[in-house]
Amino acid sequence: MTEQASRLRAVQNYPQSTSFPLTISSPSFFPSSYNVKEASIFQAGDLVTSSGTTDDLTVQELPLPKDFRWGTATAAYQVEGGANQDGKGQSIWDTYTHLEPSRTNNGETGDIACDHYNRVSEDIDLMKACGVDVYRFSLSWTRIIPLGSRSDPINEKGIAFYNDLIDRLLARGIEPVVTLYHWDAPQTLYDRYKAFLNTEEFTADFSNYARLCFDRFGDRVKKWITYNEPYIISIFGHVNGTLAPGHRAEDGFDTKNEPWRVGHTLIISHTVGVKLYVKEFQPAQHGEISIVLNSHFYEPYSDTQADIDAAQRRLEFFVGWFGDPIFLGQDCPASTRNYLGDRLPHFSTEEREILCETAPLNAFYGMNHYSTKFARALPDPPSEDDWTGNIEEGAVNGAGQEIGPVSQFQWLPPVVELGLESIPTPYYRHGKRVPMPLESKISR
Repeated sequence: MTEQASRLRAVQNYPQSTSFPLTISSPSFFPSSYNVKEASIFQAGDLVTSSGTTDDLTVQELPLPKDFRWGTATAAYQVEGGANQDGKGQSIWDTYTHLEPSRTNNGETGDIACDHYNRVSEDIDLMKACGVDVYRFSLSWTRIIPLGSRSDPINEKGIAFYNDLIDRLLARGIEPVVTLYHWDAPQTLYDRYKAFLNTEEFTADFSNYARLCFDRFGDRVKKWITYNEPYIISIFGHVNGTLAPGHRAEDGFDTKNEPWRVGHTLIISHTVGVKLYVKEFQPAQHGEISIVLNSHFYEPYSDTQADIDAAQRRLEFFVGWFGDPIFLGQDCPASTRNYLGDRLPHFSTEEREILCETAPLNAFYGMNHYSTKFARALPDPPSEDDWTGNIEEGAVNGAGQEIGPVSQFQWLPPVVELGLESIPTPYYRHGKRVPMPLESKISR
């Protein structure tokens, strides 16, 4: 039996009835339809709505460590609502979900969402009733600084909302874990200078926003996350157009270069945010900070060297693109440089210095991981704006084996143990940091 077949047998024997989050899970952002190209699986409506089976689930009880902390997570646009309340400004998601014709499922928006902005007390009661120990949520930049920039006024009502949320959580024994940015940039920053596409300006504005948050909330918040899933921000917002701001080639956007410029800005602004917190706030506040990266794990489609290389290359494009500079202080993986050429921005001498300086300051490897897929090297030349490394991914390999049992979501086989063990290894071994699974789900 090949090593690949042995690993597959192990995951195929995983109990199908199990459904649990690892540490902190969130409602799915994904649709129930699956296409082998990952670009097709992410739709905007699934950010503002979520669905699940109404069937009774048989849940197998699994032993957990005594110090296991049960958590849940949300994104501001996903749950808050209150889109026009108390001085909140417009984010790129507010703009995107109101485009005509609609780009979301059935025209959904986050204008009301779960109405969390007006139901904080009820929501915390629900968390407590469910035995939640940790709540990870994101701050809405435009609720705090409605226009977004370092020269724009602060919205004290927005500050008061988050102060109240944090205080209520702590009073009920629930630890707040705060994400500074979960996909909802101020629309004004795109209007003024194209936001992430202007590294210098965006980094300065993000640093100002981060400083304000550390100053106002850091006395009680002990775990900070700069960005949630920079890969998704870069690719799904600036190539596929399936998430805000919705850039796609058919609308005249430069999808060949934009995602890599966006990724560069996210890496640099993250390092600046980490340095700011650790140098200026951590000594008094005693918290920690890092970033959350997402990725599937990949197994080769076949035992050919081309597919073995494809699986490794897909991981490097997905995780290494951000993980190597942020956690190791190194350049992006050689495979990304070789494939993308000058499409992938180079780090300046100054940027390399801050990457090396801040790499060991990231306190944990924030990990969002949902499943494993097969990676297959494509024989035909890639499209001009290809972002996969010329790889196709799917749930069935060349021998007809499925990667795992069928789940509630066709695109999401319940195969997580391979990735949870393997994806963060290079980063926590070298950096002596703890891997922290923040989103994971095994679905029936």
